[in-house]
Amino acid sequence: MIKVLVPFDFSPTAQHALNFATSLTEVYHHVEISVIHVLETPVTTGMGTMGGGLESIPDFQNQIFYMELIETRKKQFKELEEQYEGSKFSFKSKLVLGNVFKGINEAIQKESPDLVIMGSKGSSGLEEVIIGSNTEKVVRNASCPVITIKADTPIDKMKKVVFASDFRESDDHVAGRIKRMQAIFDAEFYFVVINTPGNFETTRESMERIRTFVRKYQFENIKAEIYNSLSEESGILEFADDVQADMIAMTTHGRTGLLHLITGSIAEDVVNHSKRPVWTYKTK
Repeated sequence: MIKVLVPFDFSPTAQHALNFATSLTEVYHHVEISVIHVLETPVTTGMGTMGGGLESIPDFQNQIFYMELIETRKKQFKELEEQYEGSKFSFKSKLVLGNVFKGINEAIQKESPDLVIMGSKGSSGLEEVIIGSNTEKVVRNASCPVITIKADTPIDKMKKVVFASDFRESDDHVAGRIKRMQAIFDAEFYFVVINTPGNFETTRESMERIRTFVRKYQFENIKAEIYNSLSEESGILEFADDVQADMIAMTTHGRTGLLHLITGSIAEDVVNHSKRPVWTYKTK
């Protein structure tokens, strides 16, 4: 059995993610799908120190709207449950009040899913720098693999997967996850090292690390590639475009705080800017 958590905000991208999750029944006989919707708690707008007066009106209106929204979400969840009743997979839904990322993160810790599948709209410019996205936070912190979806993605169309890495660290967990993904998608896998001006090395060096990784974990049907680009992020995206990949796979170290602000995250940048699904897994 595979347990899948789908954060759901009733947007088209969230529905794409849910559709992808339900299509896992084509390769797994037992799939348990848990859908979670986190409704942000409204922030009060009143500025009065003693209460009452005109400042309490916006708060009251917000509370009315919030209660109505809760009822709307409950009805929508009931409709979803009825839609998937009698399906091949197990389906359950949960409505949580509070902070979106915190709610999703707590659900991951409590339910221990094998996979998180979530929609991502992506962002750019000032919004990307200041706000970031809940998707990026989940990618950075989740203890299980995360697949981000931006468009309708039938699982039977998953024929080419790019796994981008420097292959400097041997990780049994990562290798196991990649092998499992191979079994799920029955796809052609490309193992690629991105060569950049700031971190240049010879093709022979890069290819030897890929071969060592492949031999150690006994991978089969792998294409090893070296791709030159100005940055790791652009190289991964460009290579995926060039081979017309259906998914990008990569690991992230899940850095937070000052180190994250200084170094950023290649995985999060790729998730944010990729037009195709991205599989990520946080390594220790």
